[in-house]
Amino acid sequence: MEGMMSNVTVEPARKVKTVDHQKAENGWLMELFKDKETQLKTEVYMSVAFPGAFKGYHLHRVRTARYICLRGKMRIITYEREGDRWVRTEHILDAQNPQRLFIPSNVATGLENIGTEEGWLINYPDPAYDPSLTDEQVEYSQEELERGVLK
Repeated sequence: MEGMMSNVTVEPARKVKTVDHQKAENGWLMELFKDKETQLKTEVYMSVAFPGAFKGYHLHRVRTARYICLRGKMRIITYEREGDRWVRTEHILDAQNPQRLFIPSNVATGLENIGTEEGWLINYPDPAYDPSLTDEQVEYSQEELERGVLK
């Protein structure tokens, strides 16, 4: 097989430290797959939360989320708009009982690691995360959601 060219490639996978609203480190995020055309949009990423850590709340105006927990146990808290208030729902994703959770756009979402190890949550956003859409993600506090604030 001497002289044969290989089509196998290696690409960097960006890993980013994440922090909560108080700027305390709560885990990390890793881009797993980028779009083939531009390599600018993230098609799949992993969000990791330390034991006891919380990530959120944020709402996506355009993207939907499709979550699967690969390690640990995560509580996914959602707030959906009904009239002039937000209605809270909780879902448990546990790596021991694999399930997919679909979250439509315009739903505020928080992720809480309720296990004893790192929680690994895979997300297949649709459409892919596009960093050029600067006002697509909206941050909320628990208090704002409970008061019915709409941003």
